[in-house]
Amino acid sequence: MTKKALCIGINDYPGTQNDLNGCVNDANDWAAALAARGFAVTKLLDAQATKAAMVSAMSGLISGAAKGDTVVITYSGHGTWVPDQNGDEPDGRDEALCPWDIGSGKVLLDDEIAVIFTNHAPGVRVLLISDSCHSGSVTRGDDSDLDPGMPRARFLPPGVWMKPDALAPAAKALTLPTLSGLSRSGGDLLMAGAKDSQFSWDTSFKGRPNGAFTYYALKALAALPANASYADWFKAITPTYLPTNQLPQDPQLFGSRTAKAWKVFS
Repeated sequence: MTKKALCIGINDYPGTQNDLNGCVNDANDWAAALAARGFAVTKLLDAQATKAAMVSAMSGLISGAAKGDTVVITYSGHGTWVPDQNGDEPDGRDEALCPWDIGSGKVLLDDEIAVIFTNHAPGVRVLLISDSCHSGSVTRGDDSDLDPGMPRARFLPPGVWMKPDALAPAAKALTLPTLSGLSRSGGDLLMAGAKDSQFSWDTSFKGRPNGAFTYYALKALAALPANASYADWFKAITPTYLPTNQLPQDPQLFGSRTAKAWKVFS
């Protein structure tokens, strides 16, 4: 059995004027946590994370895994959407991750991710952790580590990067993608930073930029008992840490009951 991971973090989005601050730190933090748990880790940071490179790295990890292997892919960066072209989306939009070269019109669609994630051998465990787009309602939580000032949303409106004639007139508003596409394409398990009606926030803790979900997920992970399941981990993240009044996002966990009961990163 082998354990392999790919950690993607993109702060730099040339041509969009929508750069982020905490995504590279997120990728490095996930990589360190996974390496400490026996994973062989590959990273794609900023200009390394073109669409072609992301597809190649994801495809290679997943298609090359054998029965009993575990594959983890983390993504921190912008999310977006495009008009649905094949009629498989009830909301008329395909959700997408934003590669470094999105300024050239290149996005990684949920339909494309689904093809990559379904191309694995039986018995391979696949986990996608996405700290991007999505986010929403408020209430409790613990934001004592959070630096003063409002965070920034990890959502890139289509109008920022897409040619005007590619968007229907009614679709030019700043509206959110949904989790429907990513939840279908997230392999066995998808952990996401927030609901489909919300943003995931790019912010700063104790003077260091991070994604809110990544920061609290790793903080909760560090305190878990050795035999904790993904369901246990999720319960340790929310509502203990998220949402808060300053970070209005509800993390999500998608997958079968069996997958949620797996030991974390086993």
